Amino acid sequence: MMGADDVGPGARPRHQVTIKTFQMTKTLVTFGQYKKCVAAGACRAAHVSDGACNVWNGVDWVLGNLPASFQGDDLPAVCVNWDEAQAFAEWAGGRLPTEAEWEYAARSGGRDQKYPWGDEAPSCDLTVFSSDGTACGKNSTWPVCSKPKGNTKQGLCDMDSGDVWELVQDWYHDSYNGAPTDGSAWLSPPGPFRVLRGGSRLISLADYLRATYRSQGIPGSRFDLNGFRLARSSR
Repeated sequence: MMGADDVGPGARPRHQVTIKTFQMTKTLVTFGQYKKCVAAGACRAAHVSDGACNVWNGVDWVLGNLPASFQGDDLPAVCVNWDEAQAFAEWAGGRLPTEAEWEYAARSGGRDQKYPWGDEAPSCDLTVFSSDGTACGKNSTWPVCSKPKGNTKQGLCDMDSGDVWELVQDWYHDSYNGAPTDGSAWLSPPGPFRVLRGGSRLISLADYLRATYRSQGIPGSRFDLNGFRLARSSR
């Protein structure tokens, strides 16, 4: 059962979806991995030093350069847009997950629970979020898989919050009315926004960290809190 009736109209109506078997990467794509695609000539460099990334300065979003503290090889790759994430996915032999696949994975295989780890309220032992005005004590992203207690039952890391919102295939619609029920991406009609899932280090409200919560972003935009992971259909 995908969606929820108590986290805003975007997650309604709750509806049954059939998910085909798929594989998903354990971690978010890291800068170290993304740089290999750039070196191979298949990806554009992440926009970390050309002033083309939206960076949070503590008060507002400004176009600028990504601080070095966000750029470690084991940190989530950010400052790439939807097309650039898709280019990496194709180079790596995968794709961006569908929204249905993402939620199924984030709920530990479609379980009736609020978070990847169960129903326990978010804490800095389980995930990265804005617990005290910082990202669990940091003012930058965390290395992937820093919070293993918050993993899904299948061992996927950072599926809720995990520092960054995650890009998926689907165009954003303001409800699930008319959404596919076969687990495929909702691609028609296209719209101005793509779906974002998973929360970020700036989120403080527990409901916004739930596996059913949805957000949206302009696909051509680049932010310091938008990342991605890969999926592929099982053969």
